Amino acid sequence: MAKESWLTQFPEMDRQDLTAIKKGLDGAYREFSRSYGEVIESFFDPLLYFLVWFEKLLLETPWWIVIIAVVGIVHLTARSVKLSIGVVLALCLIGYFGMWDNTMRTLSIITVCTLVSIGLGIPIGIMMARSNRVQAIISPILDIMQTMPAFVYLIPVVMLLGIGKIPGVIAVVIYAIPPVIRLTNLGIRLVDKEVLEAATAYGANKSQRLWGVQLPLAMPTIMAGINQTIMMALAMVVVASMIGVKGLGQPVLKSITNQYFTLGLFNGLAIVALAIIFDRVSQAYAKRTQRHLEGTH
Repeated sequence: MAKESWLTQFPEMDRQDLTAIKKGLDGAYREFSRSYGEVIESFFDPLLYFLVWFEKLLLETPWWIVIIAVVGIVHLTARSVKLSIGVVLALCLIGYFGMWDNTMRTLSIITVCTLVSIGLGIPIGIMMARSNRVQAIISPILDIMQTMPAFVYLIPVVMLLGIGKIPGVIAVVIYAIPPVIRLTNLGIRLVDKEVLEAATAYGANKSQRLWGVQLPLAMPTIMAGINQTIMMALAMVVVASMIGVKGLGQPVLKSITNQYFTLGLFNGLAIVALAIIFDRVSQAYAKRTQRHLEGTH
């Protein structure tokens, strides 16, 4: 028996209806983007101004001041001399091979995306931890966000906001925010109930229990979520370069299309260096927090 196409099992009218539905949805979204695109774009203007300002700050500040500032932050956070020396060497090599400007652009957008993800993700994770109904609603959305191919995020964002920094930030945040939401929820839910009962017995209300007990005890888990969010944001650098986000991703994309092996390798290694710096710093801070909590309780 000859195999029939799956579509041939359905009447022609059903296929026409399906095509009409697709065209209707496409037309409705185009009309929505024409009607409300400028309004939505203006909503993100403060974020765009901050991103442009931060990028200019990193680009116009002398390189040695940037290195001192980054190493100072790394040392205060991780308290590791070896890591601080490694950061100095990595940044000096990046500058030596002519990738400083693109690295600063990437550093600015990753920092902004991480701050946005933390600012949105931790409150959502708290809401999920405090309500099973909210968790049941948000968990499938997070599943979709984590399994949807990254390129799919770019289609509606570009149609709505065009090419530029803000569409890139939105695409990166959508891709990178699920870990910090999930691990904030998990960390708060894993807090020992006996500790919460003791806090309640001392007269602490919900807000005091959250800020004084749950969040401090969940901080190592939350930091693990932030670490994963940063790694996923860096993984989107090359994809975001396709919609006009300048940085290390554009030379990598150029090397793919023009077969420039060395260009792609060096810029890829610069992305890896940033990823290692962020990873080691966040892990070191999480371990310090854990040791502090173990010493306190």
